[in-house]
Amino acid sequence: MALAVVQSRALAGLDAPPVTVEVQLSNGLPSFTIVGLPETEVKESRDRVRAALSNCRFEFPSRRITVNLAPAELPKEGGRFDLPIALGILAASRQISQERLAQYEFAGELSLSGELRPVRGALAMALRAAASGRAFVLPSGSAEEASLAARAQILAADSLLEVCAHLCDERPLHRHVAKPTAAAQTYPELADVKGQAHAKRALEVAAAGRHSVLMVGPPGTGKSMLAARFPGLLPEMTDEEALESAAVQSLASGGFRVERWRRRPFRSPHHTASSVALVGGGGDPRPGEISLAHHGVLFLDEMPEFDRRVLEVMREPLESGRVTISRAARQAEFPARFQLVGAMNPCACGYLGHYSGRCRCTPDQIARYRARLSGPLLDRIDLQIEVPAVPPAELQRAEQGESGSAVRARVVKAHERALERQGKANADLDTPEIDRHCLPDENGALLLRQAISRLRLSARAYHRILKVARTIADLAGASCVGAPHVAEAIQYRRLDLAA
Repeated sequence: MALAVVQSRALAGLDAPPVTVEVQLSNGLPSFTIVGLPETEVKESRDRVRAALSNCRFEFPSRRITVNLAPAELPKEGGRFDLPIALGILAASRQISQERLAQYEFAGELSLSGELRPVRGALAMALRAAASGRAFVLPSGSAEEASLAARAQILAADSLLEVCAHLCDERPLHRHVAKPTAAAQTYPELADVKGQAHAKRALEVAAAGRHSVLMVGPPGTGKSMLAARFPGLLPEMTDEEALESAAVQSLASGGFRVERWRRRPFRSPHHTASSVALVGGGGDPRPGEISLAHHGVLFLDEMPEFDRRVLEVMREPLESGRVTISRAARQAEFPARFQLVGAMNPCACGYLGHYSGRCRCTPDQIARYRARLSGPLLDRIDLQIEVPAVPPAELQRAEQGESGSAVRARVVKAHERALERQGKANADLDTPEIDRHCLPDENGALLLRQAISRLRLSARAYHRILKVARTIADLAGASCVGAPHVAEAIQYRRLDLAA
């Protein structure tokens, strides 16, 4: 009887728990059994490993092969266990030495020819492998992403033969060092949007305080153009934010592309998206759109066209910045601190208030259309603004607006003031911090009391107005929140004013 042990990792949400691959060869009729709660992709590794070993001119043992993936209660999915299983068989059959296996962790999917294919979640696994102190051997296609974990020692290989040659000290694998290029980041120019000065100002406020925003207006008024230019107004990502965002994106089927390092995500799902697509889930829980937009922008165009139940799943993540996906046997938590940018028409036909007078919707039809967005969800959106149609005469003579770089410079300064004062963005302040940093002066407090009384605002809307007013004060360079800042913040509650 021969036994070999190889270290690898699984994926459980954003975590990558260790998996010990134990391979035993024993006497008996030839068989190949994998135990330890393997899913279909892992069970299929038997055929991939057998073919890869044969095509690489290794001997496949004609014995009873038992592979145990421990711990047994952790579900195992994907093809990442192909490489450690193959190495375990080679070590147990004494075709390679077992002595050096303990120094490394392995993950990689094998082709039938023995070539290594990329795996999902390479960065998440590399972050945990770095903490263990072991080097991590990965396919070359996943090494660039994984090496973004600065403390991880990543060894890239193209085939099973290269890994075996390294373990036998014949051709050592060299440490792969990432070369992310974050300098060349281009975004659509804000000045391309003609007119809409009020909407541009609202986006500036939203970017400075990390607030969510909903734009209401007829078709063709520039709502989608404004949303596409919004990421270009946001401050540059910190190293921690960039690493968190990349780790979440590495869990998606497409993985993370290194050329998008430090570039804020911009996700724009179609209105037919399901709640699982938006929030995440599945038998093996994966992140949804709100998590893939972590530290970036989630743009929902035509929000009332989304299924109401789909939109309601965003309510808790908008408050907490995290989403927990619970299944009968598994639970996974993903970060979801995103900025929501929504767009909708004012009525079902879209032309309410349009200068052409084309709208024929009745008040009842308008109310039903707007009721597709629930009050609790609207309450969680900090800025609700109107984006009116620009008359043709004004559109033709509209001059070039302010550039995005000039707006971004003000946003960065306001964001730095907030970080220096409280260590976080204004949108992330909790109730005690709001009382400490956002309370207005006497005139501002009086104006806010009148607004609460007349508009019948909720306590949540009251706190969100204070946070937006604090951001407006930061943009103005004011140390105290005054009546003008509160007045502007109230004007950004367009749907409350129209109620």
